[in-house]
Amino acid sequence: MHDFEAFKDRKITEGFDEVLVRNWEPNFQNEMHTHPFDTDAVVVKGEYWLTMGQQVRHLKVGDTFSVPRAVLHSEKYGSEGAVFWAARRN
Repeated sequence: MHDFEAFKDRKITEGFDEVLVRNWEPNFQNEMHTHPFDTDAVVVKGEYWLTMGQQVRHLKVGDTFSVPRAVLHSEKYGSEGAVFWAARRN
């Protein structure tokens, strides 16, 4: 997916409230936390590992993922960092 505006328009049509570009520094680790919103996203640069419960997903460019509100999760970004487009629904 190469067009942020198309992604944004589609997610707004699907009922998401906002769509953001999220940039993460190389090797950054975001410890266990939750969000007060649902997230639906696509990785557009780099790679990272998303842990929810006992499941660890290694996400790369083109991979999509969802994190429901209030679900405990952590993130670990690769040596290049990562960029993903994140749609949020309150």
